[in-house]
Formats: sequence, structure tokens, C-alpha cells
Amino acid sequence: MITVEHLTKRFADVVAVDDISFHVERGEVVGFLGPNGAGKSTTMRIITGFLPATAGTVTVAGYDVAAQSLEARRHIGYLPENVPLYPEMRVSEYLDFRGKLKGLARRRRRSRAAEVMELCGAVPVARTVIGRLSKGYRQRVGVAEALLADPEILILDEPTIGLDPNQIRQVRQLIKDLAEGHTVILSTHILPEVEMTCGRVIIIDRGRIARMESTQSLVRGEGQAARLVAVVRGPGEAVKGALAAIEGVQRVAWHEAGGVQEFHIEAGPGRDLREEVFQRVARGGWTLLELRREARSLEEIFVEITTGE
Repeated sequence: MITVEHLTKRFADVVAVDDISFHVERGEVVGFLGPNGAGKSTTMRIITGFLPATAGTVTVAGYDVAAQSLEARRHIGYLPENVPLYPEMRVSEYLDFRGKLKGLARRRRRSRAAEVMELCGAVPVARTVIGRLSKGYRQRVGVAEALLADPEILILDEPTIGLDPNQIRQVRQLIKDLAEGHTVILSTHILPEVEMTCGRVIIIDRGRIARMESTQSLVRGEGQAARLVAVVRGPGEAVKGALAAIEGVQRVAWHEAGGVQEFHIEAGPGRDLREEVFQRVARGGWTLLELRREARSLEEIFVEITTGE
């Protein structure tokens, strides 16, 4: 559906995007992540035809974005980071105006505006002047505008920026609903959104792709060290020694928490040491209160990839 090949964008001497390539399949929901200044928004603006590339190619639904811009744009609904609304217009007037620019016939504009306002929860403010809307409702109107022409592809750049927690939950649910019938690229700094909505993650750092992987395998740490947490009532150093002696254990760290010891055990990739940990603790006559796999959050992984920490 979207193919990016050897894409590069320079601004004078600054390389904002440096020879990146990726592909997004039809119906896929992809999280596009990176620190500020990494090149995310620049890449999305090139995909949507707002910026020309310095080198490389982008095709959308089989159309070259540079050579067949209008055809490619007809397949895209774009919500930029700063939603470009007309504050003096009412919501219904704005959507009608945008529908006309997108080439929708009058009857189709009206029916489609009603549909997207219902979908985005903007019906209560249909007759409200946009300049009087809250940030949350402005975001909803921006998403509604992106959906007007019923595009196959949605590109959402920071759709929850500046929203309060309740508004973030509402927009997150909206994105989940939209993901059922659209191909979506979602850029956000709210990483739990990505874990809950995206099947794959692309992390860009300093203009280059640092990691591209399914969300599930990234969070599970497939190919990475296996980690366990064991909460034990027993002498800390003795328990640590017993756990460290298990074959395949690479590192054991522990600290006291509420009168019991919490051990963090690291082993080689693919190792499941839960049974052996249980047996060692039982053999020592200690009490095992809790044993679980330790999963890293996407936030931890993001920090590790982009900072090396």
C-alpha cells in the first residue's frame, strides 16, 4: 500500500531523513516513532505530498507521490501535527468546504460530513464555530476532515498532542475503531497507544531507521535475554547464590522490598527457567511468593534504542 525506497531529505546542510526504506501493507496499523527531530514528520509530509524528497521514491496505492501526486493523495487522509482549521467557520461549514475541495458532490458531501462527525463524536459541535472548540474537539474535527473522502490510508501525526487524559482515551478508541477498515500510520509520543493499537513499529533516530519489528516481538524481546522476577522470603545472598548457579543464568540482582527479597534474573534468549528457579528455592527451604516473566515496556525499549541507556 505504501512503499518507501531509499528516501532522503536534506535542508541545506542538514540531513533530516537519511536513506530509509520500508513498506506498509494494506490493512496494517504501523506506529512510526522517534525522538523530536528524528525525521518522523518530515517523512510523513513527503509521503502525503506536502514536501518533495531530495532522493528516493515513495509510492502510495501504486502511484508515485512525486510524479502522480494528485492520484496518490486521493488515497490518503492526513492529520498533521498542528491541525489546520479555519477558526471562523462552523464545524459543518468547514467539513462541507473541505469536501468540496476534495471533489465530493454536494449530496455526498452532506451525507459524508454527517457520517464522519458521528464516527468522530463531533455531532454535538456541528454548529459551533471552530475557534470556540476545545483542543479535544479540534482534534476530532481534524480526524473527521481526514476521513471525508473515505481514504484507504490514514496518516496521523501526533493525534493526541495537547489533550488531557480523558480526551486521549477518547481519541485512542477512535483510532482503534478506524484501524478496522483502514491502513494507518500513527506517529505519537504516547507509547502505550502504540502497544495497544499498532501491529508493527518503525523507530527512526537521527534520520535513519533504528528498529523495524512487530510490536509483539519487540515488547516480548524475542532474540533478547530472557528475564524473570522472583519474590522470595529467605536470606538474600544465599538465595542469590542458588539462583546464579542455575545453568544459563547470566545475571542476578536483588533488593529487599517490604521484608522479602525481589530477584531479577537474566538468562540467555529463549530460556525458560521458571521450573528450575522454583526447585532451587524449594530445595533451600525458602518461600517463593511470586514468579513472573519480566516484560519490558515499549517506552524502555524506545529509550534504549534512541539513547543507548
